[in-house]
Amino acid sequence: MRTISLLATLLIAPSLGFAQEYKVGDLVVDQPVAKTTPATAMAGAGYVSIMNMGDTADRLIAVEAAFPRVMIHDTKVENDVATMFHVDAVEIGPGETVSMMPGGKHIMFMGLDGDPFEEGEEIPATLIFENAGRLEVMFNVETLEQITGSADAKEEDHSNH
Repeated sequence: MRTISLLATLLIAPSLGFAQEYKVGDLVVDQPVAKTTPATAMAGAGYVSIMNMGDTADRLIAVEAAFPRVMIHDTKVENDVATMFHVDAVEIGPGETVSMMPGGKHIMFMGLDGDPFEEGEEIPATLIFENAGRLEVMFNVETLEQITGSADAKEEDHSNH
């Protein structure tokens, strides 16, 4: 009976969309995702949650991937107009979780050059932390609705990248 339960769990688990989890040092990186893009997009956005299980702060200082430029961005809204800007690093305090999500901090993959992010695609990348070091992850490409869980989520405008 235990074998049947285990087999059923293994067969059902992939269809339930279980989060991918990666670990390096005291950091746990949960469910890296990138948003689908239109065919003409020159840039795409990636999102991830980073939990610091340790007692000292760490910082995400860079992301590497097979694109001409990859940067960490944040979003600021003024007078109902959202603008994105480059940040040098993202601090993850001890015991804290930083969630990069649409409308906030995100990773910009620039230079798509006619090769859009399509649902189901996987994008390999390396997150580089100041203390914990390098961590290879896989960003799964999903629709904005899948990422946010809401059909009402607003699209980020990456047309100026």
